[in-house]
Amino acid sequence: MLTLASDLEALTRFGRALADPIRCRILLALREAPAHPADLAETLGVSRTRLSNHLACLRDCGLVVAVPVGRRTRYELADERLGHALDDLRTAVVAVADDRTCAEAAEKGCC
Repeated sequence: MLTLASDLEALTRFGRALADPIRCRILLALREAPAHPADLAETLGVSRTRLSNHLACLRDCGLVVAVPVGRRTRYELADERLGHALDDLRTAVVAVADDRTCAEAAEKGCC
């Protein structure tokens, strides 16, 4: 039985997913269209094992779902609103990045 996560739990899960660049790239790719793991691995240039670990994390966070298609499994965003949220976050971060840069950007490689 599924239960609804509290607002804090939901944001924590989303933040955990976005904390890794590969998971961000997976989410952005799935925002465009559902995909099979082999295709995602090739598109993102990562091993299937590494991709599988990240997909498991995204599934555990409730952000993607695995859909059986014959003998294969296709992945897609768990809710279409996640695609809109990713777009909103991406454009908000770009807007902030244009206005501000972290004081430690050169040292830490952030921002």
